[in-house]
Amino acid sequence: MVLWLVVVFILLSATLILALSFGPLKAAENIRVIRMFAAVQYMAAMLLALARLTGRA
Repeated sequence: MVLWLVVVFILLSATLILALSFGPLKAAENIRVIRMFAAVQYMAAMLLALARLTGRA
């Protein structure tokens, strides 16, 4: 149960970062790094969810 809460928290965090990168932070010089950080968070959440669904976590 706790792992699902971690996955949800990671997804919310990544979504917030992505929303900010397309909103107020869109003119930032390092916008690619910010969006890449969100992509890495989405991948981590996907891997955790997949591990939980396959019974390896």
